[in-house]
Amino acid sequence: MNPTRIIPPDDSVWSGRTDGDTPEHLRWHQKARPAANEQGTADSAATEPGTAEPRAVELIGFSCDEGVRRNKGRVGASEGPDALRAALAPLALHADFGIHDAGTVVVPDRDLEGGQDALGDQIATLLDTGNPVVVLGGGHDTAWGSYLGRTRSDRLKGQRVGVLNLDAHFDLREADEPSSGTPFLQMARADQEAGRTFDYTVLGISEPNNTGILFRTADELGVEHLTDEQCQPRHLEAVLEVVDRLVERVDVIHLSIDLDVLPAAVAPGVSAPAGYGVPLETIQAVCHRVARSGKLVLVDVVELCPRLDVDGRTARAAARLITTLAHDALSTSPTGTAGNTTGERHE
Repeated sequence: MNPTRIIPPDDSVWSGRTDGDTPEHLRWHQKARPAANEQGTADSAATEPGTAEPRAVELIGFSCDEGVRRNKGRVGASEGPDALRAALAPLALHADFGIHDAGTVVVPDRDLEGGQDALGDQIATLLDTGNPVVVLGGGHDTAWGSYLGRTRSDRLKGQRVGVLNLDAHFDLREADEPSSGTPFLQMARADQEAGRTFDYTVLGISEPNNTGILFRTADELGVEHLTDEQCQPRHLEAVLEVVDRLVERVDVIHLSIDLDVLPAAVAPGVSAPAGYGVPLETIQAVCHRVARSGKLVLVDVVELCPRLDVDGRTARAAARLITTLAHDALSTSPTGTAGNTTGERHE
């Protein structure tokens, strides 16, 4: 029997200070609500302009440690989804959008594959609302569940999908069984089998933490990448040029954020803290660029390990990135035109 189960959102996690109920007072916890109706199907808030409900960000959690365990990392990512919700809850909203929480796919034992399959079904349903979907991981094995979801989505049928991974690692590892180190090689092989183009870009690669075979595999698969040294703020223009090339050649983007791409001082609460890392300034700029393109449909935020997270630093950094992505994606038309003509948001 598949032990995977889906638990509803925990209202106690969505809590925080309330200064008022008018738009200028709102925080995430005041707008968050379940994303399923009584029949258990996803609520759609992708309404046309002038209707009662604005667009929304769709959230789904993935609570699983098995992928990290198989990859011989430090476990604890199963606690990530609610820690991310708690970090998001008190943040202010500066745009009119809904927050739909579809709960968490929980994998209580070793059945990683069953959990990823269940996650894929949930993501496909959420993508078909027309809203951007944010997956709260979980280890980076979460990304394979995201892949299953986008390939099952009716909305994305026939779309050219570009994958942008912000990560210190390629995660193209050849292994006897799937893990948090294999999802993008799994994607490459599945795309090849299905006759789809595998379009994969990685920003933040740590050369000392990726073996020669991983670089060779990346070359063979045509993966464009920049190292962590190449992603420092002084090189930001070149980094954004790589992002722009990806945006130009695809219809939609799947953004995967492995929090170990950030320096250990910013993100201590991960399985493999970075000895060098990419500054939050660069990662934030990339998130702005992708979300404002109008092509962002799916995000997974992974590798948060709350039990290792000093002062909640990693969760807070992740929440900042998520709110940036949601704000920009939901304030931008499908053609990539931001509602705010200055291109700036309240900071």
